[in-house]
Amino acid sequence: MTLTVGLIETVPMSSAQKKPNKVQELREAQLLSKAELARRSGLSVLTIDRIERGAPSRLDTKRKIILALGLKVTDSREVFSGQNRKVR
Repeated sequence: MTLTVGLIETVPMSSAQKKPNKVQELREAQLLSKAELARRSGLSVLTIDRIERGAPSRLDTKRKIILALGLKVTDSREVFSGQNRKVR
């Protein structure tokens, strides 16, 4: 079943599908809104939303998110485990 909102068609993620990263999980565990994470990281809410859905991003963007979540850059593999590139 799909849901059409305006011109955007969304397909619900099944529980069998793997999440591309843990940004949303970590953000929600800290009770942060997307807007607050965006403010802390210096990114837009739209960028946060895209990354949580698994869109590709630059290493600098990943670094900003990791630091805004209060993590160390060395934790990048834990946060972005579904994506191949390592954050330095």
